[in-house]
Amino acid sequence: MEIKIAPPRFLVREECRERWGHYVCDGRRSITEIAKEFPNFDFSEIVHDEDVFYSDERETDEHCCERAVKFLQWLNSRPEKCIAVVTHSSFLRHLFGQFGESLHNDDMNDLQRLAGNCELRSIVLCSHGNKDGKNIDPLMPKSTAPSTVRMKTIIGKDGSGLTEDLQAGEEGGGPLNFLSC
Repeated sequence: MEIKIAPPRFLVREECRERWGHYVCDGRRSITEIAKEFPNFDFSEIVHDEDVFYSDERETDEHCCERAVKFLQWLNSRPEKCIAVVTHSSFLRHLFGQFGESLHNDDMNDLQRLAGNCELRSIVLCSHGNKDGKNIDPLMPKSTAPSTVRMKTIIGKDGSGLTEDLQAGEEGGGPLNFLSC
């Protein structure tokens, strides 16, 4: 008898993305465009197709910490018992930096240290659930001036995509900036 296990779902959440603003590599392309490259990912919980959060101003540490707590609230509402979260080191620093004061100093430092590239950390999240049954509101942008930078994907002859950053109003064509975001 063969036991079939469903493949894992890949849910995409706006809350656990890199700290946004100021640096072009911290922006994203439209979800419509990204979804074509990642057809097995579930983008249904992303409210905005375009990157409405990115601006020329850097996101504050305080806002990134608030966003991290909002992500934990969402994570806490999930029915799954074992979840893998893939995110960025800056987001993890803002998330874990808010916790651990009651831990032994070595344990707190280990939790709050900056994550290395492709580092795997296992964390047990203990909570009492979302007992009041409140809905977790989606992340909404604050009212700031939109960015002057626009992302455009150029598809090469081999089908690979390159991202070119353009100033608003430009048509493209000039040197490419290769981003490893």
